[in-house]
Amino acid sequence: MPSKIPQVSTCKSPMRRLPSLILIVATAPLAWLWMQVVHECGHALFGWLTGGEVRQVILHPLTISRTDLDLNPHPLIVCWAGPVFGSIAPVMVWLISHAVKWPGEYWLRFFAGFCLIANGAYLAVGSFEGIGDAGDLLRHGSPVWMLWLFGACTITAGLRLWHGLGPKFGIGPSVTQIGWPAALMACASLLATIITEALLSRR
Repeated sequence: MPSKIPQVSTCKSPMRRLPSLILIVATAPLAWLWMQVVHECGHALFGWLTGGEVRQVILHPLTISRTDLDLNPHPLIVCWAGPVFGSIAPVMVWLISHAVKWPGEYWLRFFAGFCLIANGAYLAVGSFEGIGDAGDLLRHGSPVWMLWLFGACTITAGLRLWHGLGPKFGIGPSVTQIGWPAALMACASLLATIITEALLSRR
């Protein structure tokens, strides 16, 4: 009679799973805050490049970001620059990290996907109520189908980037063991971002 094949337990102790949980919990708000930073950089940069005068950039952990201009001779370009730059720049940074085989490139891949999805959904969904950048784009002459097309393309690309990332964050059957350094780095980055934005907002 053949001997029984021993069953290997795939169960992991809560303590071994804790770094993965911390990494995920810290990554979500960190990605949200930095998505807004890159998005507003697009508005501010192209406002300046097109001869505008940027009065202030609002970035605070508890508010939705925005960029105010005193002079804006090319509002349509500046308005598109936020979501377009906010989608492309993170992808370019991730591609560089992937090319040099940086160990943390999986996080930048997640962030790039997050920015694509967030910016695409922002315009596509916002077009129905005319809110935020979507409302400004419509008022300045962009056809609504262009916002929907942008949303469809970026959301699809973002989901494609996310595909297969679960194991890198300790999710799924073939997981990568997440160490404490990665979890603590995410927490420290989140804390530093919150403190920096809060302090700058008081100026």
